Amino acid sequence: MSQPIIKIENLKRDFKMGEETVHALRGINLTIEKGEFVTIMGTSGSGKSTLLNILGCLDQPSSGTYELDGVLVKNLSKNQLAEIRNTKIGFVFQSYNLLARTSALENVELPLLYNPKVSASERKERAVNALKKVGLESHMDHVPSQLSGGQQQRVAIARALVNHPVILLADEATGNLDTRTSYDVMNIFQELNEQGITIGFVTHEEDIALFSKRTVVLRDGLIKSDTPVTNRLNAVEELKKLPVPKD
Repeated sequence: MSQPIIKIENLKRDFKMGEETVHALRGINLTIEKGEFVTIMGTSGSGKSTLLNILGCLDQPSSGTYELDGVLVKNLSKNQLAEIRNTKIGFVFQSYNLLARTSALENVELPLLYNPKVSASERKERAVNALKKVGLESHMDHVPSQLSGGQQQRVAIARALVNHPVILLADEATGNLDTRTSYDVMNIFQELNEQGITIGFVTHEEDIALFSKRTVVLRDGLIKSDTPVTNRLNAVEELKKLPVPKD
């Protein structure tokens, strides 16, 4: 059996707030296998943002272990952590984080600029292929202001894919989108997952969680439940049920 993409054991994260210590994570155990589509849910203060930061190698735990694709993250240098973020993790954010005066193609190419092993021609080819995966091959020269919110999120997903990461981490990726556009974006995630891409998706929206295969719910820094999604929704079918938008 292959090693898991994510393996967490007894993970804790404490923060000093003046005289008090806040226990954001109180001992998390979590494994995500290759090809899974896992939603992480929880109310404000549940610890999901802290967990996401640790999963994305943006923060380090106070204790416990975190292995990403077989690499023990603890004690890695800043440069090593930066390399892991750029090669093993694809980030998708709620606010897209696209460069305003830069084309979709150039936005997608951006992570590859920091990879000296990738030539300019290969960089463009990989960016084009990533945009094709999200259905934006006809919008490569458009800047963000010429794209809808859903299209901008597709560009952000393509940018997250371009380095062939071992996992996509999405933070409230549908938070700024209406229902139809949200379902359209979830269709992209479902298609990518069917292609074998591992996805960790943070959301507070229960209907969005139903598009994944497994839901992990956090409460007060602990995992309250970790269950498969038995009534999983198909984004294409759900889109068909929505009323047709009027011009």
